[in-house]
Amino acid sequence: MSTLSDPEAAPRGSSRPLAERLGKVLVAGVDEAGRGPLAGPLAVAAVILDCACPITGLNDSKKLSAAKREALYPLILERALACCVVLIEVDEIDRLNIFQATMVGMCRAVAGLATAPHEAWIDGNKVPPGLPCRGRAIVGGDALEPAISAASILAKVSRDRLMVAMDTTHPGYGFATHKGYPTPAHLASLHQLGPCTQHRHSFAPVRRLLDQGVLF
Repeated sequence: MSTLSDPEAAPRGSSRPLAERLGKVLVAGVDEAGRGPLAGPLAVAAVILDCACPITGLNDSKKLSAAKREALYPLILERALACCVVLIEVDEIDRLNIFQATMVGMCRAVAGLATAPHEAWIDGNKVPPGLPCRGRAIVGGDALEPAISAASILAKVSRDRLMVAMDTTHPGYGFATHKGYPTPAHLASLHQLGPCTQHRHSFAPVRRLLDQGVLF
């Protein structure tokens, strides 16, 4: 299912990727990583693939092993026509809320591409307002469209690497293992140590501790 931000209807009656059906139209796939975690930035990526340099094995990053994502990451950077990864830091997430931060990040990622796309295909059911080109929302797009799959991989790998590094600067929380997601181990360390500067104050488990006077 897709939702268009312009009157053009989605092509029907074919199982081929939309990019293949649209021919030489430059399409940027857009996806994010890190909407659900209690800590760390949101990563948003935009990728324009080169049909002359296909990449085998692209898929929703959540369906790939960490080793497979790491192997695909340099191939995407090498073979894509253009790539851009942006980070939305914790303070901006808290100020905007995570949904609005995601919309802003997607616009920035598309605008940051060295080659301007004709369309941006967004994983999900919302087209961010303010895109510098036409937008199309594709539910489950990260598993359906190679450009969105590539964006999901770049966003996921970029963010995971940051969280591993953050485990050194903010020890005790286990960021390298759970990447900031609200696992039982993370929640336990959060209650024991209190929030650190990389925790999202607007997210309920962190906000409750702050309301109770647990300070970092």
